[in-house]
Amino acid sequence: MSGTSKNRKTLTLRIVIGMVAGAAIGLLLNAVGVQGFIDEFIVGGLLHVGGAIFLASLKLLVVPLVFVSLVCGTAALEDITKLSRIGGKTVGLYLVTTAIAISLALLAAIAVSPGAGFDLVSDASFSVKDPPSLADTFIHLFPTNPIQAMAEGNMLQIIVFSGLFGLALTLAGDPGKRVLGLFSDLNEVVLKLVMVLMEFAPYGVFCLIAKVFALQGFGAIGPLVAYFSVVLGVLLVHALVSYPLMLRGLAGLSPRVFLRNMRAPLTLAFSTASSNATIPVTLETAEHRLGVDNSIASFTVPLGATINMDGTAIMQGVATAFIAQAYGIELGMGDLVTVVVTATLASIGTAGVPGVGLIMLAMVLRQVNLPVEGIGLIIGVDRLLDMARTAVNVTGDATVTCIVAKSEGQLDSQVFYADNVPT
Repeated sequence: MSGTSKNRKTLTLRIVIGMVAGAAIGLLLNAVGVQGFIDEFIVGGLLHVGGAIFLASLKLLVVPLVFVSLVCGTAALEDITKLSRIGGKTVGLYLVTTAIAISLALLAAIAVSPGAGFDLVSDASFSVKDPPSLADTFIHLFPTNPIQAMAEGNMLQIIVFSGLFGLALTLAGDPGKRVLGLFSDLNEVVLKLVMVLMEFAPYGVFCLIAKVFALQGFGAIGPLVAYFSVVLGVLLVHALVSYPLMLRGLAGLSPRVFLRNMRAPLTLAFSTASSNATIPVTLETAEHRLGVDNSIASFTVPLGATINMDGTAIMQGVATAFIAQAYGIELGMGDLVTVVVTATLASIGTAGVPGVGLIMLAMVLRQVNLPVEGIGLIIGVDRLLDMARTAVNVTGDATVTCIVAKSEGQLDSQVFYADNVPT
């Protein structure tokens, strides 16, 4: 076993220890009571500052890493038709996994009926901004000012600009090759910075998890235990059944080895509840643990973090059925099909909008004439579920990345199975 591999496994173990310790300390603080000194100096002070700094350090890497890596990856393709083929496969697979996710969620929610007999609170309310239209979303894919897009962290615009810039380097001949050499060096430097910051990950994860459990505890789950359990159950089924079947069937890869290699990004996704913040680690893992070539990973991973929301789709499916049952409204077959189609398309249509999960849910509820104020019923447990569904989103991004890379002959099986026995 190489020294690098040992270091990765040691870091992953430290991150897991930090997560478990953070959950334990958080629950202890919640049991004691978050008030006074504990609230001001520990939860709102030490834990908040430590977690916020770690999250900010991850986010500061997202834009430079995506831009530099995608420019290098696109330029390396040297074929515009190949880029369009990869893009078609990627978007298609993301839409398919999202449709499967919400279908499973609806089936489970209808079978279990978590909202049956629920005693609604009459003043439950939730206001939501209107999402942009699908036409506006496609128009805004193209930045009028790429610098502004980077400053605002608009991932779709950054992806489009990076792809165009990479293609320009390919078409520019010798000048493009010279500039590409600079970007290749920058890519190595940024990836090294990722690994440097990852050394602080166990402490950042500890602070983030401890704060969440200190404030939320498990008390919020009580009134919504059926809803919480159904969402969590479907998330696990999708992550441990749907993705492995696709991975084995479409790419011939071992799901067990895949999940083992994905431990670090999954842990970070769970603790940060942000797919975008996890991009640097997911991208590094895709290339150096899953064996995916940079030309594929640099495109599929950032795009997946932006538009692939399987975990959110599962929440929407269960929440829609839950709210309908809680209000005593029966959904017909046409309504169920509408939910699947709307939520699947919305995974792209509302990409980049703050609070996208609840905004997407409001869109779905409106399509089937359910009261939007029902969202207020599930807000209490949404933060805890958000962590789990983000981990599922990241798993889906990596699964599609591996499948696309394998289909293009751009996955190194020796790297994927390094220190593992294929099963």
